[in-house]
Amino acid sequence: MTYKVIEGGVCAAQGFLAGGIHCGIRKNRSKRDLAFILAEKSCAAAGVFTTNKVKGAPVWVTMKHLANHTARAVIVNSGNANTCTADGIEKAEQMCALMAETFSIPADEVIVASTGVIGQTLPIEPIIKGVVAAPSILSKEGSDLAAEAIMTTDLTKKTLAIEFTLGGETVRMGGIAKGSGMIHPNMATMLCFVTTDAAIAPSMLQKAVSTVAADTFNMVSVDGDTSTSDMFTIMASGLAGNKEITEEGEDYQTFCQALTVIARYLAREIARDGEGATKLITCKVVGAVDTPTAKICAKSVICSSLVKAAMFGSDANWGRVLCAIGYAQCNVDIQKVDVFFKSAKGEIQVCKMGTGLDFSEEKAKEILLEKEVEIFCDLHSGSGEAEAWGCDLTYDYVKINGDYRT
Repeated sequence: MTYKVIEGGVCAAQGFLAGGIHCGIRKNRSKRDLAFILAEKSCAAAGVFTTNKVKGAPVWVTMKHLANHTARAVIVNSGNANTCTADGIEKAEQMCALMAETFSIPADEVIVASTGVIGQTLPIEPIIKGVVAAPSILSKEGSDLAAEAIMTTDLTKKTLAIEFTLGGETVRMGGIAKGSGMIHPNMATMLCFVTTDAAIAPSMLQKAVSTVAADTFNMVSVDGDTSTSDMFTIMASGLAGNKEITEEGEDYQTFCQALTVIARYLAREIARDGEGATKLITCKVVGAVDTPTAKICAKSVICSSLVKAAMFGSDANWGRVLCAIGYAQCNVDIQKVDVFFKSAKGEIQVCKMGTGLDFSEEKAKEILLEKEVEIFCDLHSGSGEAEAWGCDLTYDYVKINGDYRT
């Protein structure tokens, strides 16, 4: 698939407006805390959600709303997760009702999400004021403001839009995401919202989202904690004019490739922006007996606290990589495993057939001091391969999470 990166984020596709404001949930008035996305018509919609048994109230409400496979709007607050509170469902449904009343749309076509501290009552009064103000701030240029409003401990906004061809028509797709800590997804990432003007049947849209999440967002880990608020949703307006995708085929594959571009980029940015992180760490596994084995091994390496700490110290402690592969819940012949460290400064092999090699510690240090490092593992057992993304484990991670609530 050929594509080009364009401006606009979630507003790049035809039929969408967005915006973000400070409504008062967060004490810092310079930080936006309420985000909106509005579609001009009812869209095909789909989503995947956290598998944590503890789910935020907005997750339950959005799961119920997307059962009808359509959506018109998204409302998201940051600063409060609306999770584990007595009136959580009521507040989430009230947020949807406010959007419905303000924009004359069905309440069950609103996607609602919250992110922030768990266990604290969500104040609804600031959100009421924010929704009242929403019509005046929504625009085609509002994607960046929405991306900012969903951030919590994130240091950077995460957004991408692309343009590609589908069935002879020009199609656009864009997304925004947030995620920095409590990132260990299974079916989603912390929060991600994608829009497109492609015409695609809801059943195929759901299949595409589930498939793409498995190879992108599910391959990210910052700290091994699966959030209570994870949500990855997409709305498709159909305004591009392509023939509706109703079955698998060339157009469906192109659509999935485009969604993968968006999701992979955002997943990597989430890993790069991990709480306290100084490095983006990629683990690429090749030569596995099959793809599931490669995924399990790559994720095991990325999740290892010892590997993450070694990467923070730029220490070529390859034994920790081999250890993480060894306890991964899959069948691997450790005596066939090669390990390399790679970065913009070059590459160095540190392990061959499960045994250490003599290598230059100085060269290894130079490679690992870079801001983006790859751990490359060849299992020499088949054609399966996969990538996982994470970050180093730093002193600042502990500082950030030591007083996150207070």
